[in-house]
Amino acid sequence: MTTHLRPLICAWQFLTAVPLTRECHDPAPDELAGSMLWYPFVGILLGGFLVLTDVVLARWLPREVVAALLILVLVAMTRGLHQDGLADTLDGLAGGRTASGRLTIMRDPRIGAIGATGLFLSLILRYGALVSVPEALRAQVLLCMPAMGRWGMVVGAYGATYARAEGGLAAPFLAHLSGRHVLGATLLIVALMVWSFGPVPALAAVVAGGLLSRLATNFYQHMFGGITGDTLGTTNELIEVIFVLLMPVLLSLP
Repeated sequence: MTTHLRPLICAWQFLTAVPLTRECHDPAPDELAGSMLWYPFVGILLGGFLVLTDVVLARWLPREVVAALLILVLVAMTRGLHQDGLADTLDGLAGGRTASGRLTIMRDPRIGAIGATGLFLSLILRYGALVSVPEALRAQVLLCMPAMGRWGMVVGAYGATYARAEGGLAAPFLAHLSGRHVLGATLLIVALMVWSFGPVPALAAVVAGGLLSRLATNFYQHMFGGITGDTLGTTNELIEVIFVLLMPVLLSLP
């Protein structure tokens, strides 16, 4: 494997459940940060697989069933990484009175009532949004949805501090993430969105997604003293769901 491909392979293997090689199982901290440049590209690959799955399943199954199966495919391909982060973050927010207390709750492998409720609501909102997306926009939305969510994680991680003093899964990513990585990821997502939806709706969606990512990071800093892998997963879920809900509205504006 060439040095230039290692960050991409690391990004794929970190964000999906589909292994490609064993050579990238112990990446250096700078390689982990560099892999975030490729997060939107991994999202594009996931989105492309969703589009292909949608085309195949739509020949035999109703639209509502296909939407549910697409969500199942995405969760399976990403091993539920971001859904787990969302549930853990909500449980921490609901059960802890201090930042350290919230972080302790987030490490409990059991899911609480608030986490389960939030996870259910995110899935049902995503399902309803996918069912209601106009047929003419379906392929573009499916292609861009995972890319937008993973780009949101990159934007949200930039300049943030890690919440746990002892370190954790996301700490090496934050330590070496640079503006160059964020810029590269942003240029890729802007190009994808403009190609898919046109310049005005695309830029409006990207600006909205970027603002939401930064607001979420500020909220995490206040409530947890920083961000964690779980909070980044929560950001991904927020961006994806809001993107599917928002994009048809933006495209309907004069």
